Amino acid sequence: MKLKSLLLACSLSLPMAGLFSQTSVPDNWQLLDNSADGFMGVSANKLYDSLPKDKKAETVVVAVIDGGVDYEHEDLKDVMWKNPGEIAGNGIDDDHNGYVDDVYGWNFIGGKDGQNVHHDQLEITRLVVKYQEQYKNVDPAKLSKKEKKAYDHYKELEKTVKDEQHKAENNVAMYTGILESVNSVVEAIGKEEPTAEDLQNYETENPALLQASKILSSMISDGATIAEVREQIQGGVDYFGGQAEYNYNTELSVRSLVGDNYADSYERNYGNNDVKGPDASHGTHVAGIIAAKRGNDVGMDGIADHVKIMAVRCVPDGDERDKDVANAIIYAVDNGASVINMSFGKGYAWDKTAVDKAVKYAKKHDVLLVHAAGNSSQDNDNTDNFPNDQYAKHGLFGAKKAKNWVEVGALSWKGGEDAAASFSNYGKENVDLFAPGLDIYSTIPGNGYAKFSGTSMASPVVAGVAALIRSYYPNLTAEQVKDVMMSSTVRAKDVVNVKKPGSDGELVPFTDLSITGGVVNVYEAMKKAGTIKGKKKSSKNGHDGGGINGKDGKKGRA
Repeated sequence: MKLKSLLLACSLSLPMAGLFSQTSVPDNWQLLDNSADGFMGVSANKLYDSLPKDKKAETVVVAVIDGGVDYEHEDLKDVMWKNPGEIAGNGIDDDHNGYVDDVYGWNFIGGKDGQNVHHDQLEITRLVVKYQEQYKNVDPAKLSKKEKKAYDHYKELEKTVKDEQHKAENNVAMYTGILESVNSVVEAIGKEEPTAEDLQNYETENPALLQASKILSSMISDGATIAEVREQIQGGVDYFGGQAEYNYNTELSVRSLVGDNYADSYERNYGNNDVKGPDASHGTHVAGIIAAKRGNDVGMDGIADHVKIMAVRCVPDGDERDKDVANAIIYAVDNGASVINMSFGKGYAWDKTAVDKAVKYAKKHDVLLVHAAGNSSQDNDNTDNFPNDQYAKHGLFGAKKAKNWVEVGALSWKGGEDAAASFSNYGKENVDLFAPGLDIYSTIPGNGYAKFSGTSMASPVVAGVAALIRSYYPNLTAEQVKDVMMSSTVRAKDVVNVKKPGSDGELVPFTDLSITGGVVNVYEAMKKAGTIKGKKKSSKNGHDGGGINGKDGKKGRA
Protein backbone atom coordinates (compact mmCIF):
# COMPACT_ATOMS: atom_id res chain seq x y z
CA MET A 1 0.00 0.00 0.00
CA LYS A 2 1.29 3.42 -0.85
CA LEU A 3 2.33 4.91 2.48
CA LYS A 4 0.59 8.22 3.17
CA SER A 5 1.99 11.32 4.79
CA LEU A 6 1.60 11.32 8.56
CA LEU A 7 -1.04 14.04 8.54
CA LEU A 8 -3.22 11.91 6.32
CA ALA A 9 -2.55 8.38 7.52
CA CYS A 10 -2.31 9.06 11.23
CA SER A 11 -4.27 12.25 11.88
CA LEU A 12 -7.60 10.55 12.05
CA SER A 13 -6.65 8.53 15.12
CA LEU A 14 -5.27 11.59 16.93
CA PRO A 15 -7.02 14.42 18.77
CA MET A 16 -8.00 16.94 16.10
CA ALA A 17 -6.63 19.83 18.12
CA GLY A 18 -3.03 18.72 17.73
CA LEU A 19 -2.84 18.38 13.98
CA PHE A 20 -1.64 21.82 12.99
CA SER A 21 0.99 22.56 15.61
CA GLN A 22 3.80 24.52 14.03
CA THR A 23 7.41 23.40 14.37
CA SER A 24 10.74 25.09 13.84
CA VAL A 25 12.39 22.10 12.20
CA PRO A 26 14.51 23.15 9.20
CA ASP A 27 13.22 22.08 5.78
CA ASN A 28 16.50 20.24 5.15
CA TRP A 29 16.91 18.58 8.54
CA GLN A 30 17.53 15.18 6.96
CA LEU A 31 20.76 16.60 5.46
CA LEU A 32 22.08 18.08 8.70
CA ASP A 33 24.63 16.89 11.26
CA ASN A 34 23.78 16.35 14.91
CA SER A 35 26.98 17.87 16.31
CA ALA A 36 27.16 20.84 13.97
CA ASP A 37 23.45 21.59 13.47
CA GLY A 38 21.60 20.05 16.39
CA PHE A 39 19.49 17.73 14.20
CA MET A 40 20.30 14.07 13.69
CA GLY A 41 20.19 14.06 9.92
CA VAL A 42 22.55 11.96 7.82
CA SER A 43 25.35 14.58 7.71
CA ALA A 44 25.07 14.98 3.93
CA ASN A 45 25.99 18.67 3.94
CA LYS A 46 29.02 17.86 6.09
CA LEU A 47 30.03 15.22 3.58
CA TYR A 48 29.80 17.52 0.57
CA ASP A 49 31.81 20.19 2.39
CA SER A 50 34.60 17.67 2.94
CA LEU A 51 34.68 15.91 -0.45
CA PRO A 52 37.70 16.83 -2.58
CA LYS A 53 36.60 18.81 -5.63
CA ASP A 54 38.42 16.42 -7.95
CA LYS A 55 37.04 13.23 -6.43
CA LYS A 56 35.67 11.11 -9.27
CA ALA A 57 32.18 9.66 -9.32
CA GLU A 58 30.12 7.56 -11.67
CA THR A 59 26.46 8.15 -12.47
CA VAL A 60 24.21 5.71 -10.64
CA VAL A 61 20.65 4.85 -11.66
CA VAL A 62 18.15 4.63 -8.79
CA ALA A 63 14.76 3.11 -9.61
CA VAL A 64 11.78 4.52 -7.71
CA ILE A 65 9.11 1.81 -7.66
CA ASP A 66 6.07 3.77 -6.56
CA GLY A 67 2.78 5.35 -7.64
CA GLY A 68 4.34 7.61 -10.26
CA VAL A 69 6.92 10.38 -10.66
CA ASP A 70 6.47 13.86 -12.15
CA TYR A 71 9.47 13.70 -14.48
CA GLU A 72 8.89 17.32 -15.60
CA HIS A 73 9.28 18.79 -12.09
CA GLU A 74 11.69 21.73 -12.02
CA ASP A 75 13.89 20.02 -9.41
CA LEU A 76 13.81 16.55 -11.00
CA LYS A 77 13.82 17.03 -14.78
CA ASP A 78 17.62 17.24 -14.92
CA VAL A 79 18.12 14.08 -12.86
CA MET A 80 15.60 11.79 -14.57
CA TRP A 81 16.85 8.63 -16.25
CA LYS A 82 16.16 8.56 -19.98
CA ASN A 83 16.34 5.29 -21.85
CA PRO A 84 19.23 5.78 -24.29
CA GLY A 85 17.90 3.09 -26.62
CA GLU A 86 14.39 4.48 -27.00
CA ILE A 87 13.08 7.15 -29.38
CA ALA A 88 10.25 8.99 -27.64
CA GLY A 89 6.79 8.89 -29.13
CA ASN A 90 7.41 6.76 -32.22
CA GLY A 91 5.34 3.82 -30.99
CA ILE A 92 8.22 1.39 -31.55
CA ASP A 93 10.15 -0.76 -29.10
CA ASP A 94 13.46 0.62 -30.35
CA ASP A 95 15.68 -1.16 -27.84
CA HIS A 96 13.73 -4.45 -28.09
CA ASN A 97 13.30 -4.77 -24.33
CA GLY A 98 9.60 -5.57 -24.66
CA TYR A 99 8.34 -2.11 -23.65
CA VAL A 100 7.29 0.51 -26.21
CA ASP A 101 8.45 4.11 -25.68
CA ASP A 102 9.70 3.45 -22.14
CA VAL A 103 11.62 6.72 -22.11
CA TYR A 104 11.52 7.44 -18.34
CA GLY A 105 10.61 3.95 -17.14
CA TRP A 106 7.47 1.83 -17.21
CA ASN A 107 3.97 1.61 -15.72
CA PHE A 108 2.79 -1.90 -14.79
CA ILE A 109 -0.68 -0.77 -13.69
CA GLY A 110 -1.76 0.84 -16.93
CA GLY A 111 -3.36 -0.50 -20.08
CA LYS A 112 -2.31 -0.29 -23.72
CA ASP A 113 -5.16 2.14 -24.37
CA GLY A 114 -3.61 4.62 -21.92
CA GLN A 115 -5.95 3.93 -19.02
CA ASN A 116 -4.46 3.67 -15.53
CA VAL A 117 -5.38 1.95 -12.29
CA HIS A 118 -5.72 4.65 -9.64
CA HIS A 119 -7.61 3.00 -6.75
CA ASP A 120 -7.46 -0.68 -5.90
CA GLN A 121 -8.34 -3.13 -3.14
CA LEU A 122 -6.13 -4.15 -0.26
CA GLU A 123 -4.58 -7.60 -0.55
CA ILE A 124 -6.75 -8.93 2.28
CA THR A 125 -9.83 -7.95 0.25
CA ARG A 126 -8.52 -9.71 -2.86
CA LEU A 127 -7.85 -12.83 -0.80
CA VAL A 128 -11.41 -12.77 0.53
CA VAL A 129 -12.74 -12.56 -3.03
CA LYS A 130 -10.54 -15.51 -4.02
CA TYR A 131 -11.70 -17.64 -1.08
CA GLN A 132 -15.35 -16.67 -1.55
CA GLU A 133 -15.23 -18.28 -4.98
CA GLN A 134 -13.45 -21.33 -3.60
CA TYR A 135 -15.81 -21.89 -0.66
CA LYS A 136 -19.16 -20.58 -1.98
CA ASN A 137 -20.71 -24.07 -2.35
CA VAL A 138 -18.82 -25.79 0.47
CA ASP A 139 -20.42 -27.42 3.51
CA PRO A 140 -17.94 -26.66 6.35
CA ALA A 141 -19.10 -29.78 8.24
CA LYS A 142 -17.77 -31.99 5.45
CA LEU A 143 -14.29 -30.47 5.32
CA SER A 144 -11.19 -32.30 6.55
CA LYS A 145 -9.35 -30.90 9.56
CA LYS A 146 -6.79 -29.21 7.30
CA GLU A 147 -9.47 -27.82 4.98
CA LYS A 148 -11.53 -26.60 7.94
CA LYS A 149 -8.52 -24.68 9.25
CA ALA A 150 -8.15 -22.92 5.89
CA TYR A 151 -11.88 -22.23 5.79
CA ASP A 152 -11.84 -20.73 9.29
CA HIS A 153 -8.92 -18.49 8.25
CA TYR A 154 -10.98 -17.29 5.29
CA LYS A 155 -13.94 -16.47 7.54
CA GLU A 156 -11.64 -14.46 9.83
CA LEU A 157 -10.38 -12.45 6.85
CA GLU A 158 -13.92 -11.94 5.60
CA LYS A 159 -15.03 -10.61 9.00
CA THR A 160 -12.05 -8.23 9.13
CA VAL A 161 -12.87 -6.81 5.70
CA LYS A 162 -16.54 -6.33 6.55
CA ASP A 163 -15.72 -4.72 9.89
CA GLU A 164 -13.16 -2.37 8.37
CA GLN A 165 -15.49 -1.31 5.57
CA HIS A 166 -18.23 -0.60 8.10
CA LYS A 167 -15.78 1.37 10.26
CA ALA A 168 -14.66 3.40 7.24
CA GLU A 169 -18.28 4.23 6.33
CA ASN A 170 -18.91 5.43 9.90
CA ASN A 171 -15.79 7.60 9.79
CA VAL A 172 -16.89 9.16 6.50
CA ALA A 173 -20.17 10.11 8.15
CA MET A 174 -18.37 11.48 11.22
CA TYR A 175 -15.91 13.65 9.30
CA THR A 176 -18.61 14.85 6.93
CA GLY A 177 -20.59 15.95 9.99
CA ILE A 178 -17.55 17.71 11.49
CA LEU A 179 -16.94 19.57 8.22
CA GLU A 180 -20.59 20.67 8.05
CA SER A 181 -20.41 21.86 11.67
CA VAL A 182 -17.20 23.82 11.03
CA ASN A 183 -18.82 25.54 8.06
CA SER A 184 -21.89 26.38 10.15
CA VAL A 185 -19.77 27.91 12.93
CA VAL A 186 -17.77 30.07 10.51
CA GLU A 187 -20.97 31.22 8.83
CA ALA A 188 -22.58 32.07 12.18
CA ILE A 189 -19.58 34.17 13.29
CA GLY A 190 -19.72 35.99 9.97
CA LYS A 191 -15.97 36.21 9.27
CA GLU A 192 -13.90 34.48 6.58
CA GLU A 193 -11.09 33.99 9.11
CA PRO A 194 -12.45 34.07 12.68
CA THR A 195 -9.87 34.46 15.43
CA ALA A 196 -9.39 32.10 18.35
CA GLU A 197 -11.05 34.78 20.52
CA ASP A 198 -14.06 34.89 18.18
CA LEU A 199 -14.44 31.15 18.54
CA GLN A 200 -14.02 31.18 22.30
CA ASN A 201 -16.80 33.76 22.53
CA TYR A 202 -19.09 31.76 20.22
CA GLU A 203 -22.19 30.51 22.04
CA THR A 204 -24.58 27.76 21.00
CA GLU A 205 -26.73 25.09 22.58
CA ASN A 206 -25.94 22.67 19.74
CA PRO A 207 -23.30 20.24 21.10
CA ALA A 208 -21.96 19.42 17.61
CA LEU A 209 -21.40 23.10 16.82
CA LEU A 210 -19.86 23.69 20.24
CA GLN A 211 -17.39 20.85 19.67
CA ALA A 212 -16.56 22.21 16.20
CA SER A 213 -15.87 25.67 17.64
CA LYS A 214 -13.45 24.19 20.20
CA ILE A 215 -11.64 22.23 17.50
CA LEU A 216 -11.37 25.34 15.35
CA SER A 217 -10.17 27.48 18.23
CA SER A 218 -7.39 25.06 19.11
CA MET A 219 -6.26 24.64 15.50
CA ILE A 220 -6.26 28.38 14.78
CA SER A 221 -4.29 28.98 17.99
CA ASP A 222 -1.73 26.55 16.60
CA GLY A 223 -1.42 28.61 13.41
CA ALA A 224 -3.85 26.93 11.01
CA THR A 225 -6.12 28.83 8.64
CA ILE A 226 -9.78 27.98 8.07
CA ALA A 227 -8.86 26.70 4.61
CA GLU A 228 -6.26 24.35 6.13
CA VAL A 229 -8.75 23.08 8.69
CA ARG A 230 -11.29 22.36 5.98
CA GLU A 231 -8.66 20.69 3.83
CA GLN A 232 -7.57 18.45 6.68
CA ILE A 233 -11.09 17.38 7.58
CA GLN A 234 -11.91 16.82 3.90
CA GLY A 235 -8.77 14.67 3.81
CA GLY A 236 -10.42 12.47 6.44
CA VAL A 237 -13.58 12.21 4.37
CA ASP A 238 -11.58 11.28 1.27
CA TYR A 239 -9.27 8.85 3.08
CA PHE A 240 -12.03 6.82 4.70
CA GLY A 241 -14.19 7.19 1.63
CA GLY A 242 -11.43 5.52 -0.37
CA GLN A 243 -11.24 2.70 2.14
CA ALA A 244 -14.97 2.06 1.97
CA GLU A 245 -15.37 2.48 -1.79
CA TYR A 246 -12.15 0.82 -2.98
CA ASN A 247 -9.81 -0.76 -0.41
CA TYR A 248 -12.37 -2.97 1.40
CA ASN A 249 -14.87 -3.30 -1.45
CA THR A 250 -15.10 -6.96 -2.50
CA GLU A 251 -17.18 -5.95 -5.56
CA LEU A 252 -14.45 -3.72 -7.03
CA SER A 253 -12.80 -4.95 -10.23
CA VAL A 254 -10.12 -2.74 -11.79
CA ARG A 255 -7.56 -5.18 -13.16
CA SER A 256 -9.34 -5.35 -16.50
CA LEU A 257 -7.94 -1.87 -17.19
CA VAL A 258 -4.46 -3.40 -17.41
CA GLY A 259 -5.49 -6.17 -19.81
CA ASP A 260 -2.96 -8.76 -18.64
CA ASN A 261 -3.46 -12.40 -17.70
CA TYR A 262 -3.42 -11.78 -13.96
CA ALA A 263 -3.26 -15.51 -13.19
CA ASP A 264 0.19 -15.64 -14.82
CA SER A 265 2.64 -14.08 -12.37
CA TYR A 266 5.47 -14.47 -14.86
CA GLU A 267 3.88 -12.56 -17.73
CA ARG A 268 6.20 -9.65 -18.48
CA ASN A 269 5.05 -7.42 -21.32
CA TYR A 270 1.99 -5.48 -20.22
CA GLY A 271 1.31 -1.93 -19.03
CA ASN A 272 2.14 1.42 -20.64
CA ASN A 273 4.74 4.17 -20.54
CA ASP A 274 2.76 6.65 -18.38
CA VAL A 275 5.14 6.71 -15.41
CA LYS A 276 3.42 9.74 -13.87
CA GLY A 277 -0.06 8.27 -13.59
CA PRO A 278 -3.12 9.92 -12.03
CA ASP A 279 -1.49 10.71 -8.65
CA ALA A 280 2.29 11.08 -8.53
CA SER A 281 2.50 12.91 -5.19
CA HIS A 282 4.06 10.07 -3.22
CA GLY A 283 6.56 8.92 -5.83
CA THR A 284 7.61 12.47 -6.73
CA HIS A 285 8.26 13.20 -3.05
CA VAL A 286 10.34 10.03 -2.76
CA ALA A 287 12.35 10.87 -5.89
CA GLY A 288 13.15 14.36 -4.59
CA ILE A 289 14.48 13.03 -1.29
CA ILE A 290 16.91 10.83 -3.19
CA ALA A 291 18.16 13.14 -5.88
CA ALA A 292 16.45 16.53 -6.31
CA LYS A 293 19.10 18.54 -8.14
CA ARG A 294 21.63 19.88 -5.68
CA GLY A 295 22.94 23.43 -5.71
CA ASN A 296 20.49 24.82 -8.28
CA ASP A 297 18.87 27.28 -5.81
CA VAL A 298 15.51 25.71 -6.60
CA GLY A 299 13.28 24.08 -4.00
CA MET A 300 15.45 21.63 -2.07
CA ASP A 301 18.51 19.41 -2.34
CA GLY A 302 18.39 15.64 -2.58
CA ILE A 303 20.73 13.34 -0.69
CA ALA A 304 22.76 12.26 -3.72
CA ASP A 305 24.38 13.82 -6.73
CA HIS A 306 25.54 11.81 -9.78
CA VAL A 307 22.16 10.03 -9.76
CA LYS A 308 19.50 9.42 -12.39
CA ILE A 309 15.97 8.54 -11.26
CA MET A 310 14.16 5.74 -13.13
CA ALA A 311 10.40 5.80 -12.60
CA VAL A 312 8.61 2.44 -12.35
CA ARG A 313 4.92 2.65 -11.51
CA CYS A 314 3.19 -0.30 -9.84
CA VAL A 315 1.65 1.10 -6.63
CA PRO A 316 -2.01 2.21 -6.71
CA ASP A 317 -4.05 3.84 -3.98
CA GLY A 318 -4.49 0.47 -2.32
CA ASP A 319 -2.17 -2.52 -2.09
CA GLU A 320 0.38 -3.20 -4.80
CA ARG A 321 0.13 -6.62 -6.49
CA ASP A 322 2.99 -9.11 -6.20
CA LYS A 323 3.10 -9.76 -9.94
CA ASP A 324 3.62 -6.04 -10.61
CA VAL A 325 6.24 -5.67 -7.86
CA ALA A 326 8.22 -8.61 -9.26
CA ASN A 327 8.06 -7.19 -12.78
CA ALA A 328 8.99 -3.71 -11.57
CA ILE A 329 12.13 -5.07 -9.87
CA ILE A 330 13.10 -7.08 -12.95
CA TYR A 331 12.51 -4.10 -15.27
CA ALA A 332 14.68 -1.85 -13.08
CA VAL A 333 17.47 -4.43 -12.96
CA ASP A 334 17.39 -5.10 -16.70
CA ASN A 335 17.55 -1.40 -17.50
CA GLY A 336 20.56 -0.53 -15.38
CA ALA A 337 19.40 0.39 -11.88
CA SER A 338 22.02 -0.08 -9.16
CA VAL A 339 19.68 0.83 -6.29
CA ILE A 340 15.91 0.29 -6.08
CA ASN A 341 13.73 2.18 -3.60
CA MET A 342 10.47 0.55 -2.49
CA SER A 343 8.35 2.79 -0.26
CA PHE A 344 5.32 0.54 0.01
CA GLY A 345 4.13 -2.47 1.97
CA LYS A 346 1.15 -4.59 3.02
CA GLY A 347 0.11 -7.16 5.58
CA TYR A 348 -0.69 -10.05 3.22
CA ALA A 349 0.99 -11.68 0.23
CA TRP A 350 -0.59 -13.14 -2.93
CA ASP A 351 2.43 -14.70 -4.66
CA LYS A 352 5.52 -14.20 -2.52
CA THR A 353 7.47 -16.74 -4.57
CA ALA A 354 7.28 -14.48 -7.64
CA VAL A 355 8.62 -11.53 -5.63
CA ASP A 356 11.33 -13.69 -4.06
CA LYS A 357 12.53 -14.72 -7.52
CA ALA A 358 12.76 -11.07 -8.54
CA VAL A 359 14.73 -10.26 -5.37
CA LYS A 360 17.13 -13.11 -6.17
CA TYR A 361 17.40 -11.80 -9.73
CA ALA A 362 18.38 -8.40 -8.33
CA LYS A 363 20.96 -10.03 -6.07
CA LYS A 364 22.43 -11.97 -9.00
CA HIS A 365 22.85 -8.68 -10.86
CA ASP A 366 24.30 -6.84 -7.84
CA VAL A 367 21.37 -4.48 -7.25
CA LEU A 368 20.58 -3.14 -3.77
CA LEU A 369 16.93 -3.08 -2.63
CA VAL A 370 15.86 -0.50 -0.03
CA HIS A 371 12.43 -0.94 1.57
CA ALA A 372 10.24 1.02 4.01
CA ALA A 373 9.45 -0.88 7.22
CA GLY A 374 5.86 0.40 7.45
CA ASN A 375 3.78 2.90 9.41
CA SER A 376 1.73 0.75 11.79
CA SER A 377 3.77 1.20 15.00
CA GLN A 378 4.29 -2.56 14.93
CA ASP A 379 7.09 -4.98 15.67
CA ASN A 380 8.02 -6.53 12.32
CA ASP A 381 9.61 -9.44 14.16
CA ASN A 382 6.12 -10.57 15.20
CA THR A 383 3.86 -9.19 12.44
CA ASP A 384 3.84 -9.85 8.70
CA ASN A 385 4.98 -7.02 6.43
CA PHE A 386 5.35 -7.67 2.70
CA PRO A 387 7.46 -7.60 0.67
CA ASN A 388 10.40 -8.56 2.86
CA ASP A 389 13.86 -10.09 2.71
CA GLN A 390 12.85 -13.54 3.97
CA TYR A 391 12.41 -16.10 1.23
CA ALA A 392 9.19 -18.07 1.42
CA LYS A 393 10.84 -21.43 0.77
CA HIS A 394 12.73 -22.51 3.86
CA GLY A 395 16.07 -24.21 3.67
CA LEU A 396 17.40 -26.88 6.00
CA PHE A 397 18.17 -24.29 8.66
CA GLY A 398 15.05 -22.13 8.25
CA ALA A 399 14.18 -19.15 6.07
CA LYS A 400 17.05 -17.48 4.26
CA LYS A 401 17.33 -13.74 3.92
CA ALA A 402 18.27 -11.63 0.91
CA LYS A 403 21.63 -9.99 1.61
CA ASN A 404 20.96 -7.22 -0.93
CA TRP A 405 17.97 -5.88 1.05
CA VAL A 406 17.86 -2.98 3.55
CA GLU A 407 14.77 -2.48 5.74
CA VAL A 408 14.34 1.07 7.06
CA GLY A 409 12.52 2.55 10.06
CA ALA A 410 11.69 6.25 10.49
CA LEU A 411 13.56 8.64 12.76
CA SER A 412 11.93 11.74 14.24
CA TRP A 413 13.77 15.06 14.52
CA LYS A 414 12.46 15.51 18.07
CA GLY A 415 14.89 13.29 19.99
CA GLY A 416 14.47 11.94 23.50
CA GLU A 417 11.44 9.71 23.99
CA ASP A 418 10.22 10.81 20.55
CA ALA A 419 13.43 9.93 18.69
CA ALA A 420 11.68 7.14 16.80
CA ALA A 421 8.73 8.42 14.78
CA SER A 422 5.58 7.31 16.60
CA PHE A 423 4.16 5.62 13.50
CA SER A 424 7.28 3.70 12.54
CA ASN A 425 7.49 -0.07 12.52
CA TYR A 426 10.59 -1.55 14.15
CA GLY A 427 12.23 -4.91 14.76
CA LYS A 428 15.41 -6.08 16.40
CA GLU A 429 15.67 -8.86 13.80
CA ASN A 430 13.83 -7.54 10.74
CA VAL A 431 14.55 -3.80 10.57
CA ASP A 432 18.14 -2.93 9.67
CA LEU A 433 18.48 0.74 10.59
CA PHE A 434 16.62 4.03 10.92
CA ALA A 435 16.69 7.23 8.85
CA PRO A 436 14.96 10.63 8.99
CA GLY A 437 11.26 10.20 8.20
CA LEU A 438 9.23 12.89 9.99
CA ASP A 439 8.39 16.25 8.37
CA ILE A 440 10.55 15.66 5.32
CA TYR A 441 10.36 18.50 2.79
CA SER A 442 10.51 17.40 -0.82
CA THR A 443 9.09 17.68 -4.32
CA ILE A 444 5.45 17.12 -5.30
CA PRO A 445 3.84 17.35 -8.76
CA GLY A 446 3.40 20.67 -10.54
CA ASN A 447 6.73 22.14 -9.34
CA GLY A 448 5.44 22.06 -5.78
CA TYR A 449 7.01 21.13 -2.44
CA ALA A 450 5.55 19.75 0.78
CA LYS A 451 6.40 17.99 4.03
CA PHE A 452 5.39 14.33 4.22
CA SER A 453 6.10 11.83 6.98
CA GLY A 454 6.48 8.06 6.97
CA THR A 455 8.95 5.24 6.56
CA SER A 456 8.21 6.02 2.90
CA MET A 457 10.39 9.09 3.40
CA ALA A 458 13.05 7.30 5.46
CA SER A 459 13.63 4.63 2.81
CA PRO A 460 14.69 7.07 0.03
CA VAL A 461 17.07 8.77 2.47
CA VAL A 462 18.88 5.42 2.72
CA ALA A 463 18.56 4.83 -1.03
CA GLY A 464 20.25 8.19 -1.57
CA VAL A 465 23.06 7.29 0.81
CA ALA A 466 23.54 3.96 -0.98
CA ALA A 467 23.60 5.72 -4.35
CA LEU A 468 26.29 8.10 -3.13
CA ILE A 469 28.44 5.22 -1.98
CA ARG A 470 27.93 3.35 -5.25
CA SER A 471 28.77 6.44 -7.31
CA TYR A 472 32.03 7.22 -5.51
CA TYR A 473 33.00 3.60 -4.75
CA PRO A 474 31.65 1.63 -7.73
CA ASN A 475 33.80 -1.40 -7.00
CA LEU A 476 31.77 -2.19 -3.89
CA THR A 477 29.05 -4.80 -4.29
CA ALA A 478 25.48 -4.28 -3.17
CA GLU A 479 26.14 -6.45 -0.15
CA GLN A 480 29.25 -4.45 0.71
CA VAL A 481 27.31 -1.18 0.43
CA LYS A 482 24.71 -2.54 2.84
CA ASP A 483 27.47 -3.65 5.25
CA VAL A 484 29.10 -0.22 5.02
CA MET A 485 25.87 1.60 5.89
CA MET A 486 25.03 -0.77 8.73
CA SER A 487 28.49 -0.78 10.28
CA SER A 488 28.72 3.03 10.27
CA THR A 489 25.36 3.98 11.78
CA VAL A 490 25.26 6.59 14.53
CA ARG A 491 23.81 5.02 17.64
CA ALA A 492 21.30 7.22 19.43
CA LYS A 493 21.41 6.96 23.22
CA ASP A 494 17.74 7.87 23.60
CA VAL A 495 15.23 5.78 25.47
CA VAL A 496 12.16 5.99 23.25
CA ASN A 497 8.46 5.60 23.76
CA VAL A 498 7.22 2.78 21.51
CA LYS A 499 3.46 2.98 21.04
CA LYS A 500 2.51 -0.65 20.64
CA PRO A 501 -1.08 -1.38 19.55
CA GLY A 502 -3.43 -1.51 22.50
CA SER A 503 -1.10 0.37 24.83
CA ASP A 504 -0.09 3.93 25.65
CA GLY A 505 3.48 2.98 24.91
CA GLU A 506 6.50 1.68 26.76
CA LEU A 507 10.03 2.98 27.10
CA VAL A 508 12.73 0.97 25.35
CA PRO A 509 16.29 1.79 24.25
CA PHE A 510 16.40 3.15 20.70
CA THR A 511 19.16 0.61 20.08
CA ASP A 512 16.61 -2.19 20.50
CA LEU A 513 14.47 -1.07 17.56
CA SER A 514 16.67 -2.42 14.77
CA ILE A 515 19.55 -4.76 13.99
CA THR A 516 22.14 -1.98 14.07
CA GLY A 517 20.39 0.08 16.73
CA GLY A 518 21.43 3.18 14.84
CA VAL A 519 20.74 5.86 12.23
CA VAL A 520 22.27 5.86 8.76
CA ASN A 521 25.00 8.50 8.32
CA VAL A 522 26.46 9.20 4.90
CA TYR A 523 29.56 10.99 6.23
CA GLU A 524 30.55 8.00 8.36
CA ALA A 525 29.51 5.55 5.63
CA MET A 526 31.70 7.24 3.03
CA LYS A 527 34.66 7.15 5.42
CA LYS A 528 34.01 3.46 5.98
CA ALA A 529 33.67 2.80 2.25
CA GLY A 530 37.12 4.25 1.69
CA THR A 531 38.64 1.48 3.83
CA ILE A 532 36.99 -1.42 1.95
CA LYS A 533 38.51 -3.27 -0.95
CA GLY A 534 35.79 -3.71 -3.56
CA LYS A 535 34.89 -7.15 -4.87
CA LYS A 536 33.71 -5.98 -8.27
CA LYS A 537 35.84 -5.67 -11.37
CA SER A 538 37.52 -2.36 -12.10
CA SER A 539 35.03 0.42 -12.81
CA LYS A 540 34.83 2.74 -15.80
CA ASN A 541 37.07 5.38 -14.23
CA GLY A 542 39.29 2.75 -12.70
CA HIS A 543 39.36 3.88 -9.10
CA ASP A 544 38.79 2.01 -5.88
CA GLY A 545 39.11 2.95 -2.25
CA GLY A 546 40.25 6.39 -1.18
CA GLY A 547 38.60 8.06 1.79
CA ILE A 548 36.68 11.30 2.11
CA ASN A 549 39.90 13.27 2.32
CA GLY A 550 41.16 11.75 -0.89
CA LYS A 551 43.72 9.52 0.82
CA ASP A 552 43.73 5.78 0.39
CA GLY A 553 42.09 4.10 3.31
CA LYS A 554 43.23 0.91 5.01
CA LYS A 555 42.15 -2.09 2.94
CA GLY A 556 40.24 -4.85 4.60
CA ARG A 557 36.91 -6.55 5.05
CA ALA A 558 33.74 -4.70 6.07
